[in-house]
Amino acid sequence: MRTGSEPATARSALRLRFWLSAWGMAWAVFGTVVFVLVDRPGWAAACGVLFLVVAVDMTLVLRRLRQGPHWQPGRDVPPYEPDRGGRRR
Repeated sequence: MRTGSEPATARSALRLRFWLSAWGMAWAVFGTVVFVLVDRPGWAAACGVLFLVVAVDMTLVLRRLRQGPHWQPGRDVPPYEPDRGGRRR
């Protein structure tokens, strides 16, 4: 059921993002090392930039995870109430 408030109340799968970031970081490091060893500086730089992007994303994900259940609720935390279009108090 769509309520129209999803952008404001959406929750991110932070644990999934963490593991995908870890996987991406491993591949970026591997790619950087391999491209340096085969003397491809352009590709090594691209993998290095990708590593930096993934590291920033992982930092943000870890920050949100440490902020608690508002950002990463467990199974015992119910979803937000849908916006009924009324005024907020």
